[in-house]
Amino acid sequence: MADPIRIFDRSLLRKRRDRAAAEFAAHDFLIRDVAERLADRLTDVTRRFPLALDLGCHTGEIADTLDGRGGIETLVQCDLSPRMAAKAAANGKPTLAADEEWLPFADASFDLVISCLSLHWVNDLPGTLLQIRRILKPDGLFLCAMLGGETLKELRQALSEAEMAEENGWSPRVSPFADVRDLGGLLQRAGFALPVVDADTIDVAYADPMRLLADLRGMGETNAVAEQRKTLTRRATMLHALKRYQGLFPKPEGRVAASFQVLTMTAWTPHPDQPKPLAPGSAKASLADVLNNGHGKIAHNWE
Repeated sequence: MADPIRIFDRSLLRKRRDRAAAEFAAHDFLIRDVAERLADRLTDVTRRFPLALDLGCHTGEIADTLDGRGGIETLVQCDLSPRMAAKAAANGKPTLAADEEWLPFADASFDLVISCLSLHWVNDLPGTLLQIRRILKPDGLFLCAMLGGETLKELRQALSEAEMAEENGWSPRVSPFADVRDLGGLLQRAGFALPVVDADTIDVAYADPMRLLADLRGMGETNAVAEQRKTLTRRATMLHALKRYQGLFPKPEGRVAASFQVLTMTAWTPHPDQPKPLAPGSAKASLADVLNNGHGKIAHNWE
């Protein structure tokens, strides 16, 4: 057997999320914002999902946000961190600590699997998607938001430039994230039907870069790359990075910018009653004809 993929140190991630659990509510603005966006998507679905799984539940933000949307009667909460799971369990929902890479659920258990900003830490995303499809019932819905490759691009640039200037080299200081172009293919490879992937960017203005770093620690979202440098960042390097950050990415009133790209995946487990794609060559008009007539314009405007 091939060695398992190991991009992230999952044990380190668990420790950091355990540490963040106690004061998570002071730093959970991003989780709550994205949870609300996911809940809104359920509003647009006419189906009901009596039994749902919140995969990577943090301290229960999805449960706080749903407010009856999706027709969910029972929501099972699951998180890698035992302390996060314990905090989530205070809402009275069935809750357990379990690893997203090793889902302890029977086949065809759930009508819905929803995940809010957790799966970007998974080492083997294709394998996790296969497991999610396995535990969903036929015509079950997978709805997931995860951080994308443009996340924290400002911090990544400032840190890499500072390390090159101060240490003549650099190490991965910001975790790698998925690319929107790859996720649709991964969903299809995992056997999902009707996959849709879109991206949005949440821009946050911080008083200074240190406030950003404090929020990342408070969310348990600091770097967990397995091959990261094990020594502490030199003081001169950090000061250089902070100064560079403020110079490169200023916002009004002396604040600085931080970008969080959110990739949202929607897909269904196959069912005979689902719409089928048209057979190749069955279109009545060519794409060229449509575009030449001024229709079918495509625009991306991600704010």
